Amino acid sequence: MTLALELAAQAGERGEVPVGAVVLGPSGEVLASAGNERETLGDPTAHAEILAIRAAAAALGEWRLTGCTLVVTLEPCTMCAGAAVQSRLARVVYGATDEKAGAAGSLWDVLRDRRLNHRPEVISGIQSEQSTTLLRTFFTTRRP
Repeated sequence: MTLALELAAQAGERGEVPVGAVVLGPSGEVLASAGNERETLGDPTAHAEILAIRAAAAALGEWRLTGCTLVVTLEPCTMCAGAAVQSRLARVVYGATDEKAGAAGSLWDVLRDRRLNHRPEVISGIQSEQSTTLLRTFFTTRRP
């Protein structure tokens, strides 16, 4: 989570919403990492999670991220939770909850939906205070 927090801070410095994500391989090695880049790329899908998942799949040469872990500073939205399910991630670890758009238990629970063919383990609240502080500081300076 420390690396994800560093990436989130860097994204915030670039004017992006400060969210960072890391994909760990089955042995715990960092396969890929990213910060939000929606503004930079002009791409609505350029969430940190999506970018990290894409990079991890490229690194493995395989779309199935079996045994891998996504670590992200903010609870995934429906798009990112769907990508986690589709990529067959073993687990999703996140920091801050997102009461407005969270899809890992706050607003929706895509990751644990029994109707889907894959359900990653979900671990929440890891370094949530640091993640929340980054987000609050970012939005306070933009939306007084």
